[in-house]
Amino acid sequence: MVTIDELKNLDTSKFTKAAEGWSAVSNRSSAARGRVDHDMLSRLGATQQGEAADAVKTGLGRLSKNYQYIHAECGMIRTALTGLAEELTVPQRKLKQALEDAQALKFTVKPDGSVEFPKSPSTPSPQLPAPAVPGAMLALLKPDSTPDPNQAKAQDIANRIGEALQEAAEIDGRYARALAKLDADPSLDKTDQSDIAGDIKAVRAAAGKLFSESKIPKGGSPKENAEWWKSLGQAERDEYAVMFPSSIGKMDGLPSSVRDEANRILLAETYSRDEERLESLMRREPREYTQKINPVTGLPIQGEQEKTFAWKKWDQEREVLKERISGMKQIQARFDETGSKDLPEAYLLGFDADGLGRAIVANGNPDTADHTAVYVPGTTTRLSKAEGDINRMASLWKVSSAMPGNPSVSTITWIGYDAPQSAYPTHNGDLIPEAASPSYADKAAPHLKGFLDGIQTAQGGPEASHTTVLGHSYGTYVVGDTSQKQGLGADDIISVASPGMRVSHADELDAPKGHVWSEAAALGNDPVPLGGKAAFLGGDKDTAPLRAALGAAVSEAVPVVPPALGYLVGGMLDQNVPSDRDFGANIMQTDSKDHSGYWDGGSVSLWNQAAVVTGNYDAVKRG
Repeated sequence: MVTIDELKNLDTSKFTKAAEGWSAVSNRSSAARGRVDHDMLSRLGATQQGEAADAVKTGLGRLSKNYQYIHAECGMIRTALTGLAEELTVPQRKLKQALEDAQALKFTVKPDGSVEFPKSPSTPSPQLPAPAVPGAMLALLKPDSTPDPNQAKAQDIANRIGEALQEAAEIDGRYARALAKLDADPSLDKTDQSDIAGDIKAVRAAAGKLFSESKIPKGGSPKENAEWWKSLGQAERDEYAVMFPSSIGKMDGLPSSVRDEANRILLAETYSRDEERLESLMRREPREYTQKINPVTGLPIQGEQEKTFAWKKWDQEREVLKERISGMKQIQARFDETGSKDLPEAYLLGFDADGLGRAIVANGNPDTADHTAVYVPGTTTRLSKAEGDINRMASLWKVSSAMPGNPSVSTITWIGYDAPQSAYPTHNGDLIPEAASPSYADKAAPHLKGFLDGIQTAQGGPEASHTTVLGHSYGTYVVGDTSQKQGLGADDIISVASPGMRVSHADELDAPKGHVWSEAAALGNDPVPLGGKAAFLGGDKDTAPLRAALGAAVSEAVPVVPPALGYLVGGMLDQNVPSDRDFGANIMQTDSKDHSGYWDGGSVSLWNQAAVVTGNYDAVKRG
């Protein structure tokens, strides 16, 4: 229980100064992680090879994770101490005001909180007996038909003192529990950051009254987000990043280093929670099989069993958790590769494990890069399959950064939308595959636009970096749809194996004239461009006349064939996709043997993309 003297004499500046100290440690840890990742690991990987170098890289990788852990934990201690100091000033102010009022009236406040006051002859005695409950701060008064005028004043002061002490005790207990939670188990392996989730929850529970997520602007433009962030002091920025990493990590327009820090905390928090959920689930596996019942007779079928409903539901939840965890491990694997495989530092610019999941991973810092490439993948993209798309941009970074002059490059995998998951009619029995629907691109467009604007805002404007937007398969349709509805602000657009980009000509896309590029393997190796025409994802040249003519011709030549088939064939022939000469894109050579081989190491396809990304247009091998 907090006493009157403790609260009255409390120096909250001690908590504030301690918070500043923890803040300094947190910030130094963040800077140290940056130096390890950016200055040591990435450079070591570029200059040193062999068993000894690998051992050093492993040690530095562990050190990087430890610094990340220290940054998050010290940030939470800072938040707790700041909140404690700020909240305690309120009951302290109430107590001091009550004590000042008592002194002005010449009342006496006892250590237990009861109040004595000058009595008139008519006042019964005792006036303010000791509280009935030990330690209670509310003075108890006996009813009186002719109360002393000072009696009500004394009661009010006693009540205010009691309320102040009770409020201080609640605050003290709440923050004490949170700070105790931040005392990590010495046996904890800090590289897995497994207790971050519980610690964040504890600090939120303690400081939620002060640091509310509702204060973070929602729905703002990247420019507005950047202005809000700049308006905050460093301490406020630190509080928000640690307390609400999910909100800060997704805010377009904020510096990449800030989003990376927030999303790494969110990744660790989510991973820890999902692993605990999976472990708990595995301990509760229900019975898998039960006797199969004849639906007609209602009798058991001898020798036949079927899976129970409870087990199928359990198995579905298990698979979801396993997929989420797998996707997070794939992101972490890219972090762990910093400094090896000739790769630079990685930045996590977006993360969400819910649904199909989100992952936006950059190779190199886009805020400082002279050349930035944003890659939009296509059908079947999801968090649990992020590794392939992350590796593609890692490969593009290697070739791009090795171009003449060793240009400064950042390549970004943008898994920032719900992509279609089926490419063929047989998927789940669907007659029309999801990849034939434009709805996925319609929903993705504002998110891609926001991200691109956010990157340019953080860079300092559209002229600060040469920007290439690169799409693969259905991702090219997302790029085209965004270009039409939102704008891209791109210096170059690369279309890879495109089923169509919604427009009929390259000049309709949001890029300078002559800066739209296309790669697509021959039909026998990659049928997707033709499939896109069948789904009408391209642009129409002049649809109606050709469709009508073919429909009539087919019906006349083969009466058993409905005119609709001729109409469909006409529509396909009338579609323009980027690999068609009529589309007007710069056709580049490709040596891909299938729909996924455009990023194979040493390939012409990869070289051509890197040449465009770095603005080395004369080096492009044209098709």
